[in-house]
Amino acid sequence: MTLHATIDRVTDRIRERSLKTRDAYLQKIARAAEDGPRRAHLSCGNQAHAYAAMDDKDVMATTKKPNIGIVTAYNDMLSAHQPFERYPDIIRRAGHAAGATVQVAGGVPAMCDGVTQGRPGMELSLFSRDVIALAAGVALSHDCFDSSVYLGVCDKIVPGLVMAAATFGHIPAVFIPAGPMPSGLPNDEKSKVRQQFAAGEVGREELMAAEMASYHSAGTCTFYGTANSNQMLMEFMGLHLPGSSFVNPGTPLREALTVAGVERAAAITNLGNEYLPAGQVMDEKAFVNGIVGLMATGGSTNLVMHIPAMAKAAGILLDIEDFHDISESVPLMARVYPNGLADVNHFHAAGGLGYMIGQLLETGLLHPDVKTINGTGLDGYTAEPKLEGDRIRWDHGARQTLNDRILRPATDPFARTGGLKQLNGNLGRGVIKVSAVAEDRRVIRAKARVFSDQEQVKTAFRAGEFTEDTVVVVRFQGPRANGMPELHSLTPILAVLQDRGLKVALVTDGRMSGASGKVPAAIHISPEASVGGPLARVQDGDIVTLDAVTGTLDCEAGDFDSRSPASFDPGPSSEGLGRELFAPFRAVAGPATEGAGVVV
Repeated sequence: MTLHATIDRVTDRIRERSLKTRDAYLQKIARAAEDGPRRAHLSCGNQAHAYAAMDDKDVMATTKKPNIGIVTAYNDMLSAHQPFERYPDIIRRAGHAAGATVQVAGGVPAMCDGVTQGRPGMELSLFSRDVIALAAGVALSHDCFDSSVYLGVCDKIVPGLVMAAATFGHIPAVFIPAGPMPSGLPNDEKSKVRQQFAAGEVGREELMAAEMASYHSAGTCTFYGTANSNQMLMEFMGLHLPGSSFVNPGTPLREALTVAGVERAAAITNLGNEYLPAGQVMDEKAFVNGIVGLMATGGSTNLVMHIPAMAKAAGILLDIEDFHDISESVPLMARVYPNGLADVNHFHAAGGLGYMIGQLLETGLLHPDVKTINGTGLDGYTAEPKLEGDRIRWDHGARQTLNDRILRPATDPFARTGGLKQLNGNLGRGVIKVSAVAEDRRVIRAKARVFSDQEQVKTAFRAGEFTEDTVVVVRFQGPRANGMPELHSLTPILAVLQDRGLKVALVTDGRMSGASGKVPAAIHISPEASVGGPLARVQDGDIVTLDAVTGTLDCEAGDFDSRSPASFDPGPSSEGLGRELFAPFRAVAGPATEGAGVVV
């Protein structure tokens, strides 16, 4: 199948834009690899320190068996990461059986955005990505590892780990997931209770019961937010094994996939004949494939920031125009909550990523000729893992959708485009996701109400101040202001106003959750207000037009350009719950349109 013209053109544009940085990156990882396995260059004293606690220290000291380093984001507060507690023992056994040694190189922090939504701790969330990259870098700095295994799932954790894997791009990298929790209370029912609580129709007891019935066991939350978008991304980029993203924890298939991942980590080191540095897997084609997957699945807008940061660590420069152009050419093939009623377990059962990748390859929307940890091109990712005893074999995956209400062919999709739009106008540059927004709500022209934080919006809602069509502007929410927290706690409020018949929209230099849905939201607006961006000049009563059809975002005030920007008061976000520790991060964070990075 001939590659789609847009995919070809965007890939070439990225390659040309990144020519110098990518070439410098590849030279860097080639220099790091040219001496061969790193442990051979450690002194005897260095090695003795590294092996002292190992049962197989003599093997490590006297043989050339590959040594696999585990970087783990385990903690048992995140349901998605709790299963990783047992993984090091599984990986050690599998590594030994494959002729390798294994060490836990280090751990990285992993916070739960579900716990911190609407709370001060959320202002650390985005920067935790860069902390994770730094912590993984410290773990790998011992220079003892011939291959690496990364254990992570959730919102900032996978992007941070990928940034580290790219930085240590001469070391092979295998990402091993934990899988989603079994289905609980349907996500649309949970959302309905949230809206009822926001409207004062039910009490906290009913709300708590609904939340506990939805988030009920170990595993990733089952809606298609950032965490599950991360898992999709790793599969589309060839950093997971085929079909491994959405297998439930604690099952024989899940453990067998983990064993198979370790076997690949042992096979692709510089000691054998299949050497596959992580930096070679993460090329322009792989990132384009990841963006295609994001659009075809209707995934999280958070990845519009994370993917550029990951790519930059590999010397590749992305722009939001790349996301927009790919979105315009890639059909929306899935309806998974919040873009539909199904959860990721239903999506996986309907044919999942293997079916989708096969469809996209057949229509020329994916690069087939990429390097993957599976040792194949992307066509290997149309296969489905099956248990044969306690081993994995890969069979042909689904060639037909098993539920066309959840997953549809690329030639008969739910929507012609992926639903992500680039926005430009006198209010700045940003994005909007419209895949779950009704067509009659994709153009909103109304008076602005301007707020400096989300609590002010909630106060105004409780006071009954929203009585007409409104564009809610929430500014000073960018990375340089307060760390760019998600504003997902505003979704139930805005949905209530919308259900009352008002036309409402959100415009912000902050983020919305990957679980955002039917309310039009212009997000990641850059330059951000705290550095004098245009949102700092918007006033209550200004007519603002958000047009997701033409991709424009404008304030119609005649004196808009001549106004002095409102000043940002950093006081409320400068201290408490560790926020004071992140002042250096806020001072240097890049713009959201470039990934809001600190360390890249």
